[in-house]
Amino acid sequence: MTEPDYDLLIAGGGMVGSALACALGDADLKIGLLEGAPLDRIRPGLELDARVSAISHASQRIFAAVGAWDGIAAWRVSPFHDMHVWDATGFGQIHFDSVAIGEPLLGWIIENRVIQFALLERVRQLPAVELLCPATLDTAQALENGCWRVCLSDGREFTTRLLVGADGAQSRVRQLAGIETSGWSYDQTAIVANVRTAEPHQQTAWQRFLPTGPLAFLPLADGRCSIVWATPPEQADALLALNEAEFAEALAEAFDQRLGAIVEVGHRAAFPLRLQHARAYVQPGLALIGDAARVIHPLAGQGVNLGLLDAATLAEVVLDAVAAGHDFGSLKVLRRYERWRKGDNLLMMGMMDGFKRLFGNGLPPVRLLRNIGLNLTDTAGPLKNFIARRAMGLAGDLPRLARAAG
Repeated sequence: MTEPDYDLLIAGGGMVGSALACALGDADLKIGLLEGAPLDRIRPGLELDARVSAISHASQRIFAAVGAWDGIAAWRVSPFHDMHVWDATGFGQIHFDSVAIGEPLLGWIIENRVIQFALLERVRQLPAVELLCPATLDTAQALENGCWRVCLSDGREFTTRLLVGADGAQSRVRQLAGIETSGWSYDQTAIVANVRTAEPHQQTAWQRFLPTGPLAFLPLADGRCSIVWATPPEQADALLALNEAEFAEALAEAFDQRLGAIVEVGHRAAFPLRLQHARAYVQPGLALIGDAARVIHPLAGQGVNLGLLDAATLAEVVLDAVAAGHDFGSLKVLRRYERWRKGDNLLMMGMMDGFKRLFGNGLPPVRLLRNIGLNLTDTAGPLKNFIARRAMGLAGDLPRLARAAG
């Protein structure tokens, strides 16, 4: 058979897929990256996007290692130094402080569009990577030689030694590979918007656990906050139907006026929340990363950070196999990636699901215990610092791209 058109073909040019392309861009490989949206639609505008991510230290190191961090910082980033979390139904609260951990900051709040655009701009500088944009995958078929044949929606066909699904929670790659998922709906909808508060956000991330779901205020570079408000679907519909003044009043009340009145509300959007996990991450010649592999509750902002660790880990596994002269599309090699990432993903998924259920339980004994637990954790320095360092990507079995220099 003829040589495949690509060594790797990555379906999905979002933050995770484009990070993988960047991580492999200096290797002696031919890589294709499929992105469905035209670049001019991804390019950030003057107005901040409502969809943002809390970027950990590990993720920032990945961006820096693949040459994209300067491009991200050239747009706008908002570092945060503190995080305040409290329970609306009691007295429990916890405060994370970067100084106490010995770090200059806890992380960065960055628009998804800024990250994606900077990564794609970096992709365009890499001769090993061909950006196919706009292009979407239609069908994929496993071949006898271990490769995959891919047909795009515009009729173009390619073969690849490794097909990577980085195409989100409704992954077409995962569906075509016949990989099933397990999980459940949280019966919650997340409302996102950018708002301006009467008092400054103090470069602090704020989160209040309401009986109906968590409400987060995340600091933005222009002084506003990005909110993520998880509520039951019927409450979300009612909130979206309010005019700006009514929504601002309801939001300020839900946030306990922690930053004063809400003086400006930007465009509101909403999306359903669920937990989802692929039963397998790999098949011969195929791998899933990011939301194609797992979806978690956004209450701690770990989703994209887990996805970027997936990308960095898969890149390391592929490069190690190439250096050793092994077939990086073989199931034996790809299972190293699956074993490395599956346990960490399951641990984080379990923790986020547990937090969601713990804070959603209205039984008085449970409320009392969780409030006591929050306060005890807040005063237990080593435990609190361990939790923070783990969430920041400063601990754990990290791939090379995510580790601190030296």
